[in-house]
Amino acid sequence: MAGVRVGKVTHFFDRISVAVLALDDKIQVGDTLHFLGRATDFKQKVESLQIEHQAVTQAGPGQEVAIKVVQKVHPNDSVFKLIGEE
Repeated sequence: MAGVRVGKVTHFFDRISVAVLALDDKIQVGDTLHFLGRATDFKQKVESLQIEHQAVTQAGPGQEVAIKVVQKVHPNDSVFKLIGEE
């Protein structure tokens, strides 16, 4: 299993457990992401993506997306898309 860096966390909304990601690469619903930072290290599948409160199925470089996360993340945590994991 390999990972490709797809972006970083810019904001985290604690009450609703949503992270905002600034993307450097494409992600889509169904991808498995790895969140990694000083105090962060977990993997989760993308269940839904939103851009400006509108649901989308994929997003690409230069876009900011919101994603529901299962654990707390921190600004500047790196986000990797895992390749070869089901």
